[in-house]
Amino acid sequence: MSFSIAAPAMLEVAAAIQQERSGMWMPVNASTTAQNVDFIFWVIMWVSVFFFALIVILMGVFIYRFRRRKGVEPEESPHHHVALEVTWTIIPSVIVLIIFYIGFKSYLDMTVAPGNAMEINVMAQKWQWFFVYPNGYVDENLHVPVNTPVELIMSSEDVIHSFFVPAFRVKKDVVPGRYTKLWFEATKTGEFDVLCAEYCGTGHSDMYAKVFVHEPGGYENWLRDASSFVDRMAPVEAGEKLYNTKGCAQCHTTDGTALIGPSFKDLFGEKVAFRDGSSQDADENYIRESILDPMKQIVAGYDPVMPTYQGKINDKEILALVEFIKSLSQSHRDKVLQAWPGEEESETEGEADADDGESGAAGETADTESGDAEDEEIAAVSG
Repeated sequence: MSFSIAAPAMLEVAAAIQQERSGMWMPVNASTTAQNVDFIFWVIMWVSVFFFALIVILMGVFIYRFRRRKGVEPEESPHHHVALEVTWTIIPSVIVLIIFYIGFKSYLDMTVAPGNAMEINVMAQKWQWFFVYPNGYVDENLHVPVNTPVELIMSSEDVIHSFFVPAFRVKKDVVPGRYTKLWFEATKTGEFDVLCAEYCGTGHSDMYAKVFVHEPGGYENWLRDASSFVDRMAPVEAGEKLYNTKGCAQCHTTDGTALIGPSFKDLFGEKVAFRDGSSQDADENYIRESILDPMKQIVAGYDPVMPTYQGKINDKEILALVEFIKSLSQSHRDKVLQAWPGEEESETEGEADADDGESGAAGETADTESGDAEDEEIAAVSG
């Protein structure tokens, strides 16, 4: 049987076997690619186990059979055996060629995306993934429809990363200054892990995301709702969501501790000192400029490592981030209370009036009940 007939038949058998289970050590099998990868893995492993056992057993037999013994002289060893040499050459060669054919065909299938694949852009930076959908919406997690080929066009903002989805058996390096591509077709709905498989710095182990595989129609509904969250949410809430999804949380805290960048806590309204000796108030314009052109002014004590968000964020999102940063500043909250001094007092007065009203109502009820009792006593006496 020729390789071109035998190998595809073996792939079909493997696909049927791996359809519902992932094997002993492998993660869940959730893509069309995973079936072929798992099959090749198990073929290579069991072939290796077989030859390992064969060699070790024969070695043990030969050690025992031809051990040195007293009174027994060594026999003349054979130097050449054509049939044996041809056998141990042809059989391994056939096995290796079959593995090569299956592996190369699977590699081509993994490399060449179908013409109807849906494209999603992926941006990697220390230490987070960003997924840009066809309508321009950016999310920190990957959402795809089930049974639909998806092609990822990936690039890096800083160092080499590696996009890896164990459940899909796909992995590709993401290199700065160029685009790399990867495609898959998810066969199961659910949540699956996205990891970075290339060491990229101190936060490498935290660079993970999720793949959400939706039922038919679910992806479109999710994308429509997710894309409009800035319009549906309050500015501070939308800003907090952007803080977590745009990568701000990787470098800027909200509790006053310093990471790669300065903390957002009590930032707004404060005087910011720069490395060149100048300073500026942290107002709305400063925050906007820092987002779009972070290299213009570098805060003293920090390195110029922040990437620009020019073209990745719109004015509404910038406004929401500004409002979120304002909400973290105690001086801004005090300023709001000074501008609206009667707000808390009115709430307190309203609560007091409500208490007085309840007390008055209770008193009137008691007086009414007392009057009714007196009228009943008078009527009884008159009777």
